[in-house]
Amino acid sequence: MDKIIVRGGNRLNGRIPIAGAKNACLTLMPAALLSAEPLTLTNAPRLSDIRTMTELLQSLGCEVASLQDGQVLALGCKQITNHTADYDIVRKMRASILVLGPMLARDGHAVVSLPGGCAIGARPVDLHLKVLEAMGAQIDLRDGYVHATAPDGLKGAEFTFPVVSVGATENALMAATLAQGTTILHNAAREPEIVDLAHCLIAMGARITGEDTGTITIEGVEKLHGATHRVVTDRIELGTYMLAPVMTGGSVELLGGSRVLVGSFADKLEEAGVTIEETPEGLRVTREDTPLKPLHVVTEPYPGFPTDLQAQMMAMLMLADGESVLEERIFENRFMHAPELQRMGANIVVRGGTAHVHGGETLKGAKVMATDLRASVSLILAGLAAKGETAISRVYHLDRGYENVVEKLSACGADIERVTE
Repeated sequence: MDKIIVRGGNRLNGRIPIAGAKNACLTLMPAALLSAEPLTLTNAPRLSDIRTMTELLQSLGCEVASLQDGQVLALGCKQITNHTADYDIVRKMRASILVLGPMLARDGHAVVSLPGGCAIGARPVDLHLKVLEAMGAQIDLRDGYVHATAPDGLKGAEFTFPVVSVGATENALMAATLAQGTTILHNAAREPEIVDLAHCLIAMGARITGEDTGTITIEGVEKLHGATHRVVTDRIELGTYMLAPVMTGGSVELLGGSRVLVGSFADKLEEAGVTIEETPEGLRVTREDTPLKPLHVVTEPYPGFPTDLQAQMMAMLMLADGESVLEERIFENRFMHAPELQRMGANIVVRGGTAHVHGGETLKGAKVMATDLRASVSLILAGLAAKGETAISRVYHLDRGYENVVEKLSACGADIERVTE
């Protein structure tokens, strides 16, 4: 099993290219199920989750070709030949539930296993099912599978999400493109990935307005056609690498980055004393040799602070001069990285959904274990700032969301390597 070894203490300077967004690409790929014509995605990230979604779509009858070293995906689904998304594939990744809406909209029936993924809370799929039921779907849960039918096709509906749900918004948005009539989604998610999906669907012939407002209106059409679409920049990878020079001191330019994608996160970094500048090719993040200020951070739906950057922010706050507070309001059980950071000398006290981070402690390298995707990269960031060697195990989590992390950090001066035992 692979490990990542980090020897801390090196300042980072250089440039890091930011990949296409994992969460956007995993949503865009199932959109291929909506049309018999091909969908081509450029700027695709090269990650294990993308391979899992490829496997799932192929099992349903899609043809998926990986071109240009994996950065272009050519998808075609002339016919859905299998309407069952099997547990053995779906259990690997929660985004697998996103094939439900497209299959139901196109052919009127789908059977999808309840999904798996990182163990960071229940993350139920009830909102996915409720919005589809509002559109006329008949849902039956049995033997660990969602059995959905719409014999007369889906119908346009008006639905208000009781809480903001990115995945349920995505499923409903795709399903509504082929529904009969108009669908209005209130309290819909506004993440850049939602906007990116809407733009792709519009390029395929969908009629969508308000995709960035929280109230999305979709006028159903009879069919969608093919399109070529560029995957939006990964805002979580961007935010993660913005923290690298903060952990070590130095200055790094993030190629392809945009402040629009990480506004609330960038605001917090500047509040802590970090310098962020826009450049012709992205963003430059610089930290001088001055103490970081403590922060109060609350995770919220977009445009609030992203839950997927909470673990990385905790690593940074271990270096701050004073006590910081992190409130996790999106997922329960998402502080599993705290005990591993404590092994490195961090002073962190977790009470329910709140973590108190007492900064200023000297971090020391240690043997630690990744508990989920974002936790794994938080340990790498901590290792960059720690004295001595940090050995991170279970890095298969990392491969789900970050491509070439060792190469990208090494190019800026980090002492980091991946080893196989």
